[in-house]
Amino acid sequence: MSGTAVILDGYVDEPACLGVPPYLSPYIRTVAGALLSHGYTVRYLTIDQLRKDPLRTAELNAAELLIMIAGVTVPGKYLGGTPATLTEIQQVGHMVRGPKKLVGGPIGFGYSGEGGEKAIRQVISGFDALLTGEPAVALDNYLHGNEPSGTLDYGRTDPWSVTGSSIIVQHPDYPFVMCELETARGCSHGISGGCSFCTEPFYGMPKYRDIPAVRDEVAALYSHGARHFRVGRQPDILAYGAGPGEYPAPEPEKIERLFSAIRTAAPQLKTLHIDNTNPATIARHEDAAREALRAIIRHHTPGDVAAFGMETADPAVVAANNLKALPDEVFRAIEVVNEEGGKRRDNVPELLPGLNFVCGLAGETEETYAHNEQFLDRVLKAGLSVRRVNIRQVMPFEGTRAYTDNTLGRHERRFRQFKEYVRNRIDLPMLQRVFPVGSVLRDVRVEVSGELSFGRQPGSYPILVGIPLCLPERTVTDAVVVDWGMRSVTALPVPVRINTLPASAIRWLPGIGKKKVAAVIAKRPFADLAAYRKVAGNSPVDNLLKF
Repeated sequence: MSGTAVILDGYVDEPACLGVPPYLSPYIRTVAGALLSHGYTVRYLTIDQLRKDPLRTAELNAAELLIMIAGVTVPGKYLGGTPATLTEIQQVGHMVRGPKKLVGGPIGFGYSGEGGEKAIRQVISGFDALLTGEPAVALDNYLHGNEPSGTLDYGRTDPWSVTGSSIIVQHPDYPFVMCELETARGCSHGISGGCSFCTEPFYGMPKYRDIPAVRDEVAALYSHGARHFRVGRQPDILAYGAGPGEYPAPEPEKIERLFSAIRTAAPQLKTLHIDNTNPATIARHEDAAREALRAIIRHHTPGDVAAFGMETADPAVVAANNLKALPDEVFRAIEVVNEEGGKRRDNVPELLPGLNFVCGLAGETEETYAHNEQFLDRVLKAGLSVRRVNIRQVMPFEGTRAYTDNTLGRHERRFRQFKEYVRNRIDLPMLQRVFPVGSVLRDVRVEVSGELSFGRQPGSYPILVGIPLCLPERTVTDAVVVDWGMRSVTALPVPVRINTLPASAIRWLPGIGKKKVAAVIAKRPFADLAAYRKVAGNSPVDNLLKF
């Protein structure tokens, strides 16, 4: 045996990979597999666990080898964890003295504390080596006495993804771990240079994993208790296995085989969602895209989101940054996904689009924001649904055109106005459309406990659920929507136990409000629904009340 190795998860977030809890990135699992192949006993620790208990540094010092995976190239806001900062990464490097220390992941591309600032590529002090390229391959090369670098080779990493699957049981969220599945790396749009700001072209032209390899990984994860999966590690799920070219046509039969294989490997899975979907693929190959979407919907679980990298509704900015789709193409893609995925199952739509806007790109003007607002207003007035609208400022990386050609800092006031417009004028009516009062959200897991507890369903871009009760963390409950916030819903556990519910929660019931709370409290306990209705009237959640 080679002793103990510790993987410290600093979390990753890239255009085509998410590894912030409850998500677990493929990097962690393949690195674990590589370590196991060298005879190490592998321990797993997150940066949040280390923050909460700095004395756990002793576990790192006691190991023979420390591998830290970190790096954010797409800034976001997170509930389940906070990615490691550059300062924290370097603190780990300097505080840990015992083992050999290696660091890898997208941190090698550079670091910025937030969107709207350039990501600077710099030496990460305190570590013995930076694992450049594919972390697991670079690690394997290093352990064989070679340079700590390596390019992606599925022939090497696929077996590690199977043997490394056992690492999930050490995750603090286990068994509620969302396993990010990789099906491809690299971007076909890179043939023309890629989008000006995106780091995915750094990985080259697309490489696709074989379906048996994905199936075997899912089967291994499932055998260790995984029940939640997202096919999220690829730039465009509809292009899986597709031919050459910048905008290859979907091959629906391959997508059917892929998702069928996942379902066969994990027959009792609870979540199977997707992530990135190129709207240009849908607009340019509508019939094939529809067939591919239908294949996904046949096998996935409802509440799914197809994330569209729209970036802007300004055609001039599209052209200046070599973006993938013009506004009319995105609009058509939204229509198609609504038509194919808008049907509701288990109280939620099967599959809806999500929109990503990136601000601060080259060519942007004050008018750009008017284009964006007009586009979203058009979507709303057309009766279409989008699951969420994500707005961020570009984080330019060295090696992308946006690093030297951007408009950061020029339209700050208009950027803030646009965000406020979306939050006030778009988000609320969309939430009301997607999650009407009375919708029951299954398996909401409490992640933040308090007088107002917050939880989410497992899934791709799950809605934030505020529950006006103090519920312990990790509580899992069905919850009925009773109101909406800016980017969240307010919900009550199902069944709604009206005779014991505190006044602070009763006031959220439809038709009650602050005025009727006292009357409801005074008349409790209610013998049945008829007695309750005499005081409170009828509401969409009456069938969920428990007496």
